[in-house]
Amino acid sequence: MTLLLCTLIFVLAGLTKGVLGLGLPTVAMSLLALLMTPAEAAALLLIPSLLTNVWQFCAGPSPRQTFKRLLPLQLALVPSTLLSIPLLTGSDGTGLAAALGAVLVAYGLIGWTGWRLPAPGRHEGKVAPLVGLVTGLITGMTGVFVLPAVPYLQSLALDKEQLIEALGLSFTVATLALLVGLWWQNGLAVERLGTSSLLLLPALLGMGLGQRVRQRLDERLFRRLFFAGLLLLGAYAVLHYLLRLGYLG
Repeated sequence: MTLLLCTLIFVLAGLTKGVLGLGLPTVAMSLLALLMTPAEAAALLLIPSLLTNVWQFCAGPSPRQTFKRLLPLQLALVPSTLLSIPLLTGSDGTGLAAALGAVLVAYGLIGWTGWRLPAPGRHEGKVAPLVGLVTGLITGMTGVFVLPAVPYLQSLALDKEQLIEALGLSFTVATLALLVGLWWQNGLAVERLGTSSLLLLPALLGMGLGQRVRQRLDERLFRRLFFAGLLLLGAYAVLHYLLRLGYLG
């Protein structure tokens, strides 16, 4: 029964990622947390997240240019993830996930209204490592690699496919850093990797369906769904935490 539920979770997470270009770890971690500890959920997430993000990045219009442009962000993301990974393996992580959810709600609301972070412009070379540093810290604490990398990448005024490509690169690097961190903290069980490999297929199925949906969307509708997705994902994380504490019944 647990394997069936995990399969359905990864189809849904893959579908979200196919449409929005993100959301697989957020959806999967939030739902898997109902069945297991965050560290166990992160281990199941590794293979589907890594390979779907590699696919997403390589299928973009200009992977080489994107890699070169975003290299400073990635170089800062890895060590900061390793620095904070003990918080993920050493606690239940629900409070941290709820805090992340609250930030996602705020960003989703801001994006829905059309407000954007200012473009870094000529300061991009200085801002990118700071974004990578904070993103890595949040990744290590929660197993979710969305903030502040997503708002930053969106501020670069990339078109739809370029944004999807950039997200794929950042999430690939974050997943690799998470894998190394879990191994370093003895939180990476070999048997979990076997199950994680099996869950790649439902994740790919969901992602393929989501990509077909995305190709039929115009730019404006895509952006509205993008921010609505962040809002819903964040609201779910906060509500799950409040329910766990008994504040909502």
